[in-house]
Amino acid sequence: MKKATPANKSSRISPGRRILESLREAVDWAEGKPVAVRITAVDVPTVDVRQLRHKLGLSQAEFAAKFGFQPSTLRNWEQGRTRPHGPSRVLLAVIAHHPEAVEDALRNAAS
Repeated sequence: MKKATPANKSSRISPGRRILESLREAVDWAEGKPVAVRITAVDVPTVDVRQLRHKLGLSQAEFAAKFGFQPSTLRNWEQGRTRPHGPSRVLLAVIAHHPEAVEDALRNAAS
């Protein structure tokens, strides 16, 4: 009895070849060459940290302790010396809309 073979066996790409092609595409993209890639951008809003802290009725020390920030970092944000970036900016956006969710997550992570 003859084994069944896929009709389009020659067009199947091995996992190794797919990895190599992906690496070549990544290098081309990094070098600025035109490559068909999908880029997803997420717009994280800027949060006025002082206004948020006042809205929650917390001092700088209380806000920093409650949400895991360094008090000096919070002071720098509020005084405009630095701005929150990356994960801090995302966390502040979540705190602005759902502070109870962040408090709950931090409480559960501690236990």
